[in-house]
Amino acid sequence: MRLGHFTLHTVECGRFRLDGGAMFGIIPKVLWARRMPADERNRITMHMRALLVEGLGRVVLIDNGAGDKYGAKFRDIFALEGCTLDASLARAGFQASDVTDVILTHLHFDHAGGSTKWHNGRAVPRFPNARYFIQEAQLESARQPNAREKASFLPENFEPLAASGQLCALRGRQELLPGLTVLPVHGHTEAQQLVRITGAEGTLVYVADLLPTVHHLRGPWVMAYDIRPLQTLREKSAFLEKAHAKDWQLFFEHDPDVAVASLLKGARGIEAGKFRPLSELF
Repeated sequence: MRLGHFTLHTVECGRFRLDGGAMFGIIPKVLWARRMPADERNRITMHMRALLVEGLGRVVLIDNGAGDKYGAKFRDIFALEGCTLDASLARAGFQASDVTDVILTHLHFDHAGGSTKWHNGRAVPRFPNARYFIQEAQLESARQPNAREKASFLPENFEPLAASGQLCALRGRQELLPGLTVLPVHGHTEAQQLVRITGAEGTLVYVADLLPTVHHLRGPWVMAYDIRPLQTLREKSAFLEKAHAKDWQLFFEHDPDVAVASLLKGARGIEAGKFRPLSELF
């Protein structure tokens, strides 16, 4: 897919499972299970889907999945099915050393775990030539986590980046490259950043955990993981109204079936419109 200065490549980083009730909050299981069936441990299958943005002499990776540093107990709890990050980069024609910039939407393990790898018994940056961008308030939150998020913020995923001097802290909305802008939101976690990519052909927004799946487009379908669910409702509503009005495409990080969708306004409000298969886009 081509957008302005950039060529976009989808990068699959593996699959995992999370509790369906936690993913859909107050929504009864009888409703959400019709769309995303649960296993015997009440977990639903989620993808970890990164986006590689190539252009202006840069190779930018947005998020990078859970990585491959975890032990058997952790892998069993979340049903982690390997790390396919390096293989997916290779399919797109790249390797870790080619990546010049990594934008981390936030530091939960399923978004930032691939940032580092084990080397001689310690975690080191996976992308040796890259700058890693995170919102300063998110970094502070990860270093002093609240009880709800503590298990999702693992220091080995981000402290080696700070130690190497590769971690760049941002403050608020910022255009990192012409046509590539980060947009902070605060309902899911402190200072999560969405990524908007714009060109003459249109706009694509990497929506991360503001909208983890297409099913979360509906107003009250909000994760129990969110630290401020009412703020998520407000942020989601305002974002979707703007995205629909401007005909933005949305890139879904966790949906197992849909990577990109347009929006339409129906009887129940804004919902997913046309699903474009990956073969058309990447």
